[in-house]
Amino acid sequence: MLKLGMPTLMETDTLESCAALCRELKLNFIELNMNLPQYQLNAINVPHFKELADRYGLFYTIHLDENLNVSDFNPYIAEGYRRTVAETIELAKKLGTPVLNMHLSRGVYFTLPERKVYLFSEYREPYLKSIRDFRQMCEEAIGGDDIRICIENCSGYPAFQKEALEILLASPVFGLTFDIGHNHSCGGLDEPYILEHKAHLHHMHLHDASGRKDHLALGAGELDLGNYLAIAKKQNCRIVLETKTIEGLKQSVHWMRSEGY
Repeated sequence: MLKLGMPTLMETDTLESCAALCRELKLNFIELNMNLPQYQLNAINVPHFKELADRYGLFYTIHLDENLNVSDFNPYIAEGYRRTVAETIELAKKLGTPVLNMHLSRGVYFTLPERKVYLFSEYREPYLKSIRDFRQMCEEAIGGDDIRICIENCSGYPAFQKEALEILLASPVFGLTFDIGHNHSCGGLDEPYILEHKAHLHHMHLHDASGRKDHLALGAGELDLGNYLAIAKKQNCRIVLETKTIEGLKQSVHWMRSEGY
């Protein structure tokens, strides 16, 4: 049975209101978004979060800050982000969180007269070394716990990111998140890589899309949702119904139930 979850929404600005909605919709988990101030490490009261999880019959996944850049060439900045991940892993252990969702930063680029140059591509060796060091840190921090860091697709993988992903996916503590709306928005560039590496696919952000409009309620766009749900089912992915409003979430849940999920 697929585990279905919801994101933390702007309209549910407290964890308890989010948990109440999660139970009302008969969902299994909430994905805590660490871009929001109430879900920063220094704001999370572990006993309170655990009590709400028990009371409402749910669990948590965590969406790491989208600005996260563990490979920044400024060592102080990179260390701050690595520390954030390490401390979030410790939080995940306390909360029984199975997945940390993470964007892989492309870093800074220079715009030349005829092309865009990403510094991680130009300075490939220090970039890839930082990725190896990050993998080792995560392996040591996770140890024997059942926690996986899943890398989310955003807008097509440049070559240097594919190299980084190969390094990360060589470790059992890393996996992939398939965001089907992001894939649609970039013309399907992410999908071939993800399907080629589907053994590492453990998490999915499911929402509809139409043209450049993303994060639509399921059934409100043009995606072949049945195809992606078949992939999720085969890989036993946890699925976040990643709309941005309560109404969109309710519509998505209704669509899922009407399809037998």
